[in-house]
Amino acid sequence: MAMKRRWTLCLGFLSLALAVCSPEKDKADLPPPPPKSDLSLLKAGFPIRGSIVFQSDMDGDNEIYLLTANEIRKLTDNSWSDEYPRWSPDGTRIAFTSNAKGNFDVYVMNADGSGLSQITSSLNDEGEPAWFPDGTALAFTAENKRLLGKDAALWKIDLETRKTEPIVSEFKGSHGLSDFSPAAPLMAFTGHRLFGWDVFIFDIREGKYRALTEGGKSCRARFSKDGRRLAYVSSRADGKGDIWSMNPDGSDNIRLTERNETYDYFPSWAPDGEHIVFCSSTQNSPKQGRWSLFLLKVGTRRVMPLFSSSARDLFPDWH
Repeated sequence: MAMKRRWTLCLGFLSLALAVCSPEKDKADLPPPPPKSDLSLLKAGFPIRGSIVFQSDMDGDNEIYLLTANEIRKLTDNSWSDEYPRWSPDGTRIAFTSNAKGNFDVYVMNADGSGLSQITSSLNDEGEPAWFPDGTALAFTAENKRLLGKDAALWKIDLETRKTEPIVSEFKGSHGLSDFSPAAPLMAFTGHRLFGWDVFIFDIREGKYRALTEGGKSCRARFSKDGRRLAYVSSRADGKGDIWSMNPDGSDNIRLTERNETYDYFPSWAPDGEHIVFCSSTQNSPKQGRWSLFLLKVGTRRVMPLFSSSARDLFPDWH
C-alpha cells in the first residue's frame, strides 16, 4: 500500500497515515543507469560547479538523484519513497528519509549511492535530516503522537553510538527543518506560532533561541556556505511563496524572487555563495502538479530554469 502523506507547504513535517509496506532488497549498492530525462535546460543554462542532490518521482515514486554539469544520475532505485537528501559537510555521504520499512526513518549512504545504512528506527516517523558541522551527528524532525493529534520536534542522533537527545527542548510548539551554520554555533529551524510558522535561530552554545521573522508566514531557512546569510521562504509578499535572504540575526531582509504567479520554495545555496537553487510550481503542494529546479543569481536576482523532468523535482541540496 502506498504511504499517504499530508503536506503543509511551508513546513512539510512528517504526517502520515498508517500503512503496511513490505521491504524489498535495496538496490543502492550498485548505482543504476541514468534515467531518461531532458538535460537541455541544464546545458543551455548555468554550468554547475559541484553537485546537486534532489528527490524526484520521475520514475513513478520518489527517488534520490544526482545532478552535475554533465549528467543526472539515479542514486536510489526501489518501490518505496526516498526523500529529502542532504550532503554531509565533506561531501562523501548523503542523509535522506525513506519509508522502506513502513514508517519514515533517516538513512545515510555514500555519495555514489552505495553503503546504505539505517540511522533511526523508532515506530514514529522521523525525517528531514541535517548534518552537524563536524559530520558526526544528524538533526532530524521526529513526529510525536499525542492524545489529540500530533506534533513534531528536533532531535540529535550520534552516528557512532546512535544516542539521541532533544535539541531545542525549551521550544513548546512543533518545530523542525533544521540547518546549521558552518561558521558559528548556530542552528536555524522552523517553529510553529499561534498563527503560522516562522524562522528561528538557536544558539547551540548558549542553549537559547529567538525568532528571526514575524507574522507566521516564513520557513525553511538555509545558511550560505560561509554562514553569512540565510535564504528562506516567505509568503508575506504574494501570499504564495518567494525566496528571501537575511543576516543570521534577522536583519537586512531582501526579497530575491518576485514571481507572483508561482510558488518558489526549498532554497539551497551554491558553494560560490552567488547562486541559489530552488523549486518552483504553479501548484501549492509538492504532491500536485509539476515542480522544477530553478537557479537564482543573488546579485542580480535573475532567475533561470535549471532542470525539469516534467515530474516533481524537489528538495535540492548543493555541495
